Amino acid sequence: MFRPETVLHRGQTLPSKNLRFGGVHFQDNEDFLAAGERDATRLTEWCGLNAQRALMDVGCGTGRLAIGIMSTLKDIRRYEGVDVSPTAVAWCVRHLTPAHPHFRFTLVNVQNERYNPSGGAAAAAFRLPFDDGGFDIIQLYSVFSHMRSPDVRAYLKEFARLLAPQGSVFLTAFVEEGVPDEEENPKSYIMEWKGTLHCVRFSAGFFKKMVEEAGLKIARTTHASDTDEQSAFLLTR
Repeated sequence: MFRPETVLHRGQTLPSKNLRFGGVHFQDNEDFLAAGERDATRLTEWCGLNAQRALMDVGCGTGRLAIGIMSTLKDIRRYEGVDVSPTAVAWCVRHLTPAHPHFRFTLVNVQNERYNPSGGAAAAAFRLPFDDGGFDIIQLYSVFSHMRSPDVRAYLKEFARLLAPQGSVFLTAFVEEGVPDEEENPKSYIMEWKGTLHCVRFSAGFFKKMVEEAGLKIARTTHASDTDEQSAFLLTR
């Protein structure tokens, strides 16, 4: 049975519902688009995102942030989305880049036990295919929540390489005070976690240490709330 790949909502091309990541709360078209718009607005407020900025979106999926930027700012100087999902990247290349040539998408074949178990390279040995200092902003939403600490450290080191001198990283992660340094699928925490790397939680001190070891620092934090289960962090040099 043929399923269309796209849905048009408020003038924006969205992925069809079966191609969306992030759970059932993104199945509604307005919820999906509004979430992307909120993410874009938050990057404007936290990181100074504007039409002149270069942004890398790690774990871009089927373009929720990219579509949110298109809906709010219309265009930016450079957007690079990367993801381990061939299906997600292919959708974005087919349906977003033709109308927005500054928005490019790259498949990265890095190993992740949950999302890309047969990946060709371990994160600790992986190098993202971009030049040093090329990005004003790096964003990753709910990516470190599915990574163990060796992979987190490798990505943070890459971010330090890729950031422009005054650049910043916006990320969300499960980080709490008074918990073990690192714990996969912690019991009695928010919900019942199932499967490999469904939730990886770090202690606040341990996470701060990983950030500082990469040559970065935590410039701003908001802790998890009833409306957002993960903490948000702004990292700078």
